[in-house]
Amino acid sequence: MRLVAGIAVLVLALPSGAQPDSSTALPATIREPRIVVHKARRELLVYSGSTLLKTYRAALGGNPVPPKTRQGDRATPEGRYVICRKNPQSRFVLSLGLSYPNAADAERGLAAGLITRPEHRRILESARTGACPPWNTPLGGEIFIHGSGSASDWTLGCVALDDDDIRELFPRIPTGTPVVIEP
Repeated sequence: MRLVAGIAVLVLALPSGAQPDSSTALPATIREPRIVVHKARRELLVYSGSTLLKTYRAALGGNPVPPKTRQGDRATPEGRYVICRKNPQSRFVLSLGLSYPNAADAERGLAAGLITRPEHRRILESARTGACPPWNTPLGGEIFIHGSGSASDWTLGCVALDDDDIRELFPRIPTGTPVVIEP
């Protein structure tokens, strides 16, 4: 409680880990970067270790609720991925490639009869080495975090940010950065 102009004012402190203002700029270098996407909230959060640095508004695929299971479903995947590629010449401003499909996606795809054993092996090998997986299987691929707008769900399964946001994020996120996409 603080006294301001003779009136008692209750001052509430934000809890530790409170979300920073979206206008806060990211530091030039992020130690232990990681990204979390909350599909239901249409948010992409950037962390340095366990410290939340910034939250961005995000758009998803045109079929935003279910997790991606196959090429052409317009769904955004869910799970644990890494940034496996950076594309400075993207037609969507800039883009960070995700390691979709990962080993869990490959297991589901094999069990459902969507991919062959050789495709399954290639996906598992890419997950083991940290390389981008094959993006030409029936599971789909070429899932990116990119620019071109976050006003509505419009992508084929990617996570889209506003152009200024991807320009801020792109140089600070190295390949190998973990990305978790939650429902």
